[in-house]
Amino acid sequence: MAFSLTWLPEVLKIAGLKVSEVPGWQTRGRGDVGRIFGVICHHTATPKRSGGNMPTLRLLIEGRAGLSGPLAQLGLGRDGTYFIIAAGRANHAGAGKWQGLVNGNSNFIGIEAENSGLADDPWSDVQMDAYRRGVAAILRRIGQPSIFAAGHKEYALPKGRKVDPSFDMNNFRLGVDAILRGSTPMSVLIPAVEPIPVDGGTPRPTLRRGLTGALTRIVQTKLGIKVDGIFGPKTEAAVRAFQRANELVPDGIVGPKTWLALDKVP
Repeated sequence: MAFSLTWLPEVLKIAGLKVSEVPGWQTRGRGDVGRIFGVICHHTATPKRSGGNMPTLRLLIEGRAGLSGPLAQLGLGRDGTYFIIAAGRANHAGAGKWQGLVNGNSNFIGIEAENSGLADDPWSDVQMDAYRRGVAAILRRIGQPSIFAAGHKEYALPKGRKVDPSFDMNNFRLGVDAILRGSTPMSVLIPAVEPIPVDGGTPRPTLRRGLTGALTRIVQTKLGIKVDGIFGPKTEAAVRAFQRANELVPDGIVGPKTWLALDKVP
């Protein structure tokens, strides 16, 4: 049976954010959540040398020694993609208190953003923009102000037990509040389909992780990888590499600009 937070993908997509649904997320959780009052922000503390967009994803799903997964409902990749991990309760908060609430696992949604938390691993603009917009979208959905976005370091007790996230939470909440008030412009969405070709052909849809079919096979053939018609993590990684090589935004999504670049590949 699906847990309560099945609204997460739609809310994030409406906010113009990139979303990747991890298989089984609807029924994943340590039981169901209670009433959701806010969001607790984390960073993964994964070493930068690990590479990749979301190398901590498997750990967040399965857990670690002494702490069973899921460890968050959402993972936030370095490129601003939200990975939907669980619709139920996650072991992300531990002991703590924020705005009078002491049951973080049941009353807060946990977001684990991919970052080491060290000075040599600065947060990119695209990831921070997605972090603020995602938190604002959730708070708008549950009808709460920006103060209900807490850093793990603010929530956790005793004080000093946690240091994440490494950015300033007061400044972060100011950005979230600006989005909630509508004073920050909406992010530019990737079109669902490319413009109508001049030859009158059929516009191709935007492809992303989780999709299957003939067009995915075409992309895989162009990229020289295994052709199975499944837009999974290996295809996404190959698309990112192709985008970097062609000076495109490496988001792993085959939109109009990436289609045009792929058309030049024999």
